[in-house]
Amino acid sequence: MINRDRLLETFTHLVGIDSVSKDEGRICREISEILESMDAETFVDSAGEKTGSNTGNLIARFKGNTKCSPLLLNAHMDTVNPGRGISVIFKDGILTSDGTTILGADDKSAIAIIIETIRILQENNLEYGHLELVFTICEEIGLLGAKHLDYSLISASYGYTLDATDTEGIVTRAPAANRIEFKIHGKDAHAGAAPEKGINAICLASKAIAALDIGRIDHETTCNIGIIEGGIATNIVPGMVTVKGEARSHDKEKLRKITAEIVSSFKTVVDNYKNPVSDDKLPCLEISVENDFSLTNIPDDTPVVALARKAAENLGRNMASKISGGGADANIFFEKGITVGVLGTGMRDMHTVRESVKLDDMVRTVELLLEIIRIHPKEL
Repeated sequence: MINRDRLLETFTHLVGIDSVSKDEGRICREISEILESMDAETFVDSAGEKTGSNTGNLIARFKGNTKCSPLLLNAHMDTVNPGRGISVIFKDGILTSDGTTILGADDKSAIAIIIETIRILQENNLEYGHLELVFTICEEIGLLGAKHLDYSLISASYGYTLDATDTEGIVTRAPAANRIEFKIHGKDAHAGAAPEKGINAICLASKAIAALDIGRIDHETTCNIGIIEGGIATNIVPGMVTVKGEARSHDKEKLRKITAEIVSSFKTVVDNYKNPVSDDKLPCLEISVENDFSLTNIPDDTPVVALARKAAENLGRNMASKISGGGADANIFFEKGITVGVLGTGMRDMHTVRESVKLDDMVRTVELLLEIIRIHPKEL
């Protein structure tokens, strides 16, 4: 029933359209045209105006031919860099890039899978209920599309995001995350002629970072310092540095604690600096802590999980509940009261030039989606 060649062609076509974050306009128009040719009702919201993208999120509705609660299916349209000029290689059933770019299976494998699934439903006159497709922008730079989605266009209260690896798993737990940014203001000076007149902002930041435990804190908590920007030249004492990091945890109190420890380290270093220049109020510190996304915790007895497990069982497969260390659009949907589990497409080594996906895994996910949609009216 599944047209493997067509699925392969759709995926290859989609990854051939550049769509790095904030430049999703072309892929949005292409997906919209494909879905409209399949009699979908499509909308593009105003999220682009709020995120800086050249398009908004794409929402598509398929009315279906049987009555049941609407089911949401979600994927994101944007990719990370290097994501321009992707050349796809298909060998031994595996899709890769030519090694100079990412592949874009994250998340275009999901988009191709959803399109193929609906084509099969229509071609074979299968029963299916109302489907709401949400293809977001700017997912890779902070889930911005989902955060600014026009939720008045969504009526579904549950569904699935396709944005993981394991084709026999459903992500039901994902962490909350805080974005943390520090700006340390020191004082510039000539590094050779008068370094004692300067306050080295990079040196202060280094001391604060060195005092931290970075990486995995425990089985459900992590933190990272990912960006340091500062300095003008090697012969100038850097007067300002920006440091950006994050903390994540599946436990709200642990997230609060690790965030506070990171902030305290920077404050302590700056506050304890002995300033030899008495007429300056330097160094000083600016702190920004922003909740990036809230945690997701979907119980195993939730209908979304039960539906996926029943569909997998019908196919002779397992469907294990998974814990993820990453965020997805599903986190934002969960905040908005929409229960969304995350399913896998088989993509691997995402965000690297080694990214790949097996066609067989994409076919398996089409089969799973078809079975979920088939039994959905009967199970819920």
